[in-house]
Amino acid sequence: MKNALVLGIGVSGYGAARLLLENGYGVTAVDCSQSEDVRRRAASLRAAGASVEQPAGGLPAGQFDLCVLSPGVPLDGDWVKEVSARAIEILPELEVGWKYSESPMMAITGSNGKSTVTKLCGACLTDAGMSVEVGGNYGTPVSEIVRSGRETDWIVAEVSSFQLEPIKEFRPRVGVLLNLQPDHLDRHGDMASYEAAKMRIFENMKSGDTAVVLDRLADAARTSSQGDNGWLTFGMSESADFRYCDGYVVSGAARGDQRINLKGSKFESPIGGINAAAVAAALYGAGADLTVIEGSAREFVPLPHRMETVAEIGGVTFIDDSKATNLEAMKAALRSCEKPVRLIAGGLLKEKNIESAKELLANKVRRVYLIGKAAREMGAAWNDAVDCVECGTLEEATKLAWNDAEAGDAVLLSPGCASFDQFAGFAERGRQFTAIAGLIKTGE
Repeated sequence: MKNALVLGIGVSGYGAARLLLENGYGVTAVDCSQSEDVRRRAASLRAAGASVEQPAGGLPAGQFDLCVLSPGVPLDGDWVKEVSARAIEILPELEVGWKYSESPMMAITGSNGKSTVTKLCGACLTDAGMSVEVGGNYGTPVSEIVRSGRETDWIVAEVSSFQLEPIKEFRPRVGVLLNLQPDHLDRHGDMASYEAAKMRIFENMKSGDTAVVLDRLADAARTSSQGDNGWLTFGMSESADFRYCDGYVVSGAARGDQRINLKGSKFESPIGGINAAAVAAALYGAGADLTVIEGSAREFVPLPHRMETVAEIGGVTFIDDSKATNLEAMKAALRSCEKPVRLIAGGLLKEKNIESAKELLANKVRRVYLIGKAAREMGAAWNDAVDCVECGTLEEATKLAWNDAEAGDAVLLSPGCASFDQFAGFAERGRQFTAIAGLIKTGE
C-alpha cells in the first residue's frame, strides 16, 4: 500500500484525502487549526480510515510516497521544508484530482475575474448541450468533483497561483490566463515569482491543447509552454483572435468571423467585455458553439460580493465588492461605477504601489472611508488626491459614508486589500456590510 501525507484539511485537503483513501492509499492528514470545520472534517476522515493529527504541532514520522499540499500551506513553510528534506513527492490537491479524472479540464487563472469567467464558461458549455462540473478554487475542489464519479464532458476549474506553484504534470486541455496584476505578493515575495506561478498553467501543454491568453501577455506566455499546443489571444486590440469592441466580441476570418452581441448584458463594458472575449476563445478551443454566449451572458447572475447591489436607501446605492482584494480589482470597480462614490477601502495590503490609484480616486470618489490595518498607510498615500478618513471598523465606515452620502451616490465596499486582519475572509466582510446596510435601512 502507498501512503500519502495531506497537509491541511480545509475543503481541498479533505477532498484529496478522501479521493486517495478511495484509491487504496493509506492517508495521514495534519492540520494545526482548531476550528469547528476542521474538527468535523478530521472526525470524518478518521471514520473513513485515515490517521489524523489535529491540531498538529509537527509532521508525523514514517514513510510517505506522496505529500498533498492544500492551497493555504506555503511552499516556504516549515512543513514543506521538512517534507522536501525527506524527499517526499509534493503535489497540490488540484493535480491529485486531475490525475484521477477522466474528463478534460478547462483551467482558468488570472489576478482578477477568474471566478466570473469560470462560471460563465460553465454556463455556456451547459447551454451548448454538454455535461459540465464547475469548481476548483471557486466552489467544489477538483478532488471532490472526481470523487462524485459523475461522467462529464468538461471540468471547468478556477485555478489560483497557490495551486499552480507546486504542480508537476498538471495539464489542462484548455488553459486560460486572464490578466496579471500585483496580488498575493505577501505570499510570493515579488511580482516575478507571482507571474512565474501563474504562467505554469501552460508549461505541460501538448499538441491538441489550447492556451488562451490576454494579447499583451502572449509573448511571455509562449515561453512558458514547452509543447506544440495551439494559442488563442483575446483583448481589445485588432490583432487579438477574439476582441471586445462597442458591446460585441468579434473574431477574425481565421476564427469564423463571429460577432457576439453583449448589449444589455452584465458584460457590456470594457472589463466585462474582455472577460467575455476570453470565454469566447476558451469555448472555441473546446470546440463549443459560440452562439450560446449571447444568451448565457444575458442570463448570467453575478457571484456574491462582486459589484453586488445589496441595498437602495434614500437614493443611495450600497454595493458589495468585497471580493476586490487587490488594488487593480478596486480600480476596476471604480471604473465601472457610474455614480459618485463613497469608497470603503482597507485591510491587509498585498502590494506596495498604493499611489497608482490616486488619479482614479480623484476623478471618481467623493471620500474614502478607511478600515483595517492598512488604513493609515492608504490615507497617507491618497490624502492629497481625495479626502480620506480613518474609521477603524467596517460598521463605523459604512455608517459614516451613509451619513455623508447624497441621493445619487454609491457607497462602495471595494477594499483593495485582503480581509484577514478583521474577518475570516472576503465573504464574511461582504456579509457584514450587507447586514449593516440592512440595519441602516430599517433605521436601527
